[in-house]
Amino acid sequence: MKAADTSIIINDLRLYAYHGVLPQERRVGGWFVVSLRVHYNITRAMETDEVADTLNYADLYGVVKAEMAVPSQLLEHVAGRIAKAVFGRFPEVLALDLSVTKENPPMGANCSGAGVELHLINNKTDD
Repeated sequence: MKAADTSIIINDLRLYAYHGVLPQERRVGGWFVVSLRVHYNITRAMETDEVADTLNYADLYGVVKAEMAVPSQLLEHVAGRIAKAVFGRFPEVLALDLSVTKENPPMGANCSGAGVELHLINNKTDD
């Protein structure tokens, strides 16, 4: 058996944070939803059943939580910081699919959220 692509995922992580262009958004805060697909080789863990042979998703959550705690105007900036932190903390990550969504954005529309999605490749793994 050969794995073509393997990932660690965290879906719909809901965090309260202080991001937004308007000063009130950064003062009052709001709910955000973050989802990640971290492309990472988990084949060794498939055989060994050892946490040391995989990327611990609790550690991944800690990286996201820390970056979400830093107020920013733009979700693009927040997503970029999360991506840099993931690649920095876990250099063996091959790629990252990431979405950051603001629930109830102040734009006068009835929607479940607005946000950004990224697909990034860790070019440090090309060496």
